[in-house]
Amino acid sequence: MPKDGGIGASVKRREDVRFLTGKGRYTDDINIRGQLYAFFLRSDVAHGRLKSVDTAAASDMPGVVRIFTAADFAGVGGIPCGWQVTDRFGKVMQEPKHPVLADGKVRHVGDPIAMVVAETLDQARDAAEAIRVEIEELPPVLNMKDALKPDAPKVHDELTSNLCYDWGFVEENREAVAKAFEGAAHHITLDLVNNRLVANPMEPRVAVGDYEDHSGMHTLYTTSQNPHVIRLLMGAFVLGIPESKLRVVAPDVGGGFGSKIYHYAEEAAVTFAAKQVKRPVKWTASRSEAFISDAQGRDHLTRIELALDKDHNFLALRTETHANMGAYLSTFAPSIPTWLHGTLMAGNYKTPLVYVNVKAVFTNTVPVDAYRGAGRPEATYQLERIIDKAARELGVDPVELRRKNFIQPDQFPYQTPVAVVYDTGNYQATMDKLLELSDHAGFAARAEESKKRGRLRGFGIAHYIEACGIAPSNLVGQLGARAGLYESATVRVNATGSITIFTGSHSHGQGHETTFAQVVAEMIGIDASQVEIVHGDTSNSPMGMGTYGSRSLAVGGSAMVKATNKIINKAKKIASHLLEASEQDIEFKDGKFTVAGTDRSKTWVDITLAAYVPHNYPLESLEPGLEETAFYDPSNFTYPAGAYGCELEIDPDTGKVTILAFTAADDFGNVVNPMIVEGQVHGGLAQGIGQAMLENCVFDENGQLLSGSFMDYAMPRADDLPFFKVDHSCITPCTHNPLGVKGCGEAGAIGSPPAVVNAVIDALQRGGYSHIDHIDMPVSPARVWAAMHQR
Repeated sequence: MPKDGGIGASVKRREDVRFLTGKGRYTDDINIRGQLYAFFLRSDVAHGRLKSVDTAAASDMPGVVRIFTAADFAGVGGIPCGWQVTDRFGKVMQEPKHPVLADGKVRHVGDPIAMVVAETLDQARDAAEAIRVEIEELPPVLNMKDALKPDAPKVHDELTSNLCYDWGFVEENREAVAKAFEGAAHHITLDLVNNRLVANPMEPRVAVGDYEDHSGMHTLYTTSQNPHVIRLLMGAFVLGIPESKLRVVAPDVGGGFGSKIYHYAEEAAVTFAAKQVKRPVKWTASRSEAFISDAQGRDHLTRIELALDKDHNFLALRTETHANMGAYLSTFAPSIPTWLHGTLMAGNYKTPLVYVNVKAVFTNTVPVDAYRGAGRPEATYQLERIIDKAARELGVDPVELRRKNFIQPDQFPYQTPVAVVYDTGNYQATMDKLLELSDHAGFAARAEESKKRGRLRGFGIAHYIEACGIAPSNLVGQLGARAGLYESATVRVNATGSITIFTGSHSHGQGHETTFAQVVAEMIGIDASQVEIVHGDTSNSPMGMGTYGSRSLAVGGSAMVKATNKIINKAKKIASHLLEASEQDIEFKDGKFTVAGTDRSKTWVDITLAAYVPHNYPLESLEPGLEETAFYDPSNFTYPAGAYGCELEIDPDTGKVTILAFTAADDFGNVVNPMIVEGQVHGGLAQGIGQAMLENCVFDENGQLLSGSFMDYAMPRADDLPFFKVDHSCITPCTHNPLGVKGCGEAGAIGSPPAVVNAVIDALQRGGYSHIDHIDMPVSPARVWAAMHQR
């Protein structure tokens, strides 16, 4: 059993005390004396040439301090992209400039044209309505395949076309894959859509810019998952501010799901404006504004093909995907459909040959970037849908087809045909656990009971694997990343033994202040209440890459372990001096330093006090104090995996789908806090089920977002979801980080969409609708009913 408050204990989240009592400090809670308010005038057309922006009348309105347009940012850099992809022909991607404010053209509904800075928000909004903008409307390009036609309107006039890149992976496999298909006994093909999503975190984005004239110090308070990266991108590439003169603070953040990773134009705009007007400038997004200004997710069109031999062994896999970039390249956008998607196309299976082609396309829509799972949900959805279709066409059990092709436990470490090496796993075990917990054996009886009530019952299975803790830096650098992907931690031990940890990782709901403290408390042998976690302020934490990709414990936690080990090693030297023993004879356990084989010992507090009150201290060989910093750059990704099962009913009269049960059996490696892990899985499942059944961005022919509010964009509610059965007892620890952890934050959103759609198709096929082999997400009542009545 785990120690109280240590690794493996289900400790309640300490941060919830302030969150649940209204004591949280979010960016919108920050109000600086003398601050002004910003409001952005945004384009109401998807594509057009800016003929003029007349601010004269608006500038004279009450309370208006200044109005900024593109001309004011003439000497400023564009919003940078953090990843450069090289295509299958050896050419780097087309990378258009992304201006802070629209310059010359508007390229999507929501593109910012002007920023009004005024004494109050209402005054700024009123003045924005008085700005006279003349736009020569141009035909928008919205459909990705149409965007690639030779005569298509260009989103960016300076580019040769709307094609960002044409990526092939592994290009050397392309001909071998084609030959494998020629000789295959079975060839399964499926066309599918991965629908576009809005992240919709509870807290909309906020940015507050401040400037101290006497010191030249800029400060940005922002809703960010990675404040150090924002400081780097905005300081070096946009505003030209030395990092020593730029502080970025991300306080409590109310959810992100990927949408708060990126550097946004509004952050640069308010930081720039604060210096110009010599007063703080604050911008808070409205919810409707977030729908057209936050980076959106997914939006892929894919044809996937699977080749099998006569014994149903997978021979080869081939995909062709069109991936929507939107109007501009967001920070990590080019990497999502390529390196975070293509490298996962082997899945849990020993398919010997894989070829992935991705065409990234510019359209007159909101930019698209990472959303919970980022590339891995897209890969898993393709794989698990085509495997299910293959099972039906071949007349075999979907479970057994998967089992037959799983990578086996004795094959690890396993080199996939798509570059990555899985270090460990046991997919048979997670499948066994799923079947047990879901009572799969009793499904036939439950289906018969549903039939008596006029309902169609189905059971869908999906198995997933994901790559977490994006790494290592030298590898991702070769793949086009423009930043390192390490993490950092500073461990500061106080004289009386308590500990403060400064981390580059950032929490936006994951419970870092609890789990990080558990890890260090376990290592030292003290109560977790003695460990404080500090994050979110570039002025007091070492340079870190932030939180995304389920990397917090695997990478950030490993940096803490590394720094804490440095602390322990130094403490042993102090203890050896105080105990007059060889350092090699000092044992450290449960907060006590003991000379091996004796009862002579010193407590943790004895040593920490000696470090800061060095009256009896080896000053000739050791500096006073106990504070260490470490950077951890992982040698590989981590590979969580799991099996998910969805059981549901369909009302044939209306097409309504009701999920009755959902089971998740995951292998996350070692688990620090089971309760937090369970909560993370629950949240991911809700988002994945939301994509599968409800959520969808819809643009009309003019590029207007029809699903631009919660009146039209259907978020999952409590009554859309069942009680989940969640298990993470199948443990194969990660072999290359000191904690043996793999990551859990995105798993639920990765494995659940194909499980839901597979269950819908299973229910329909069992109910006699054999002509239905696929329905695109979301599987709404209208879509299901239409499929049932289309012959």
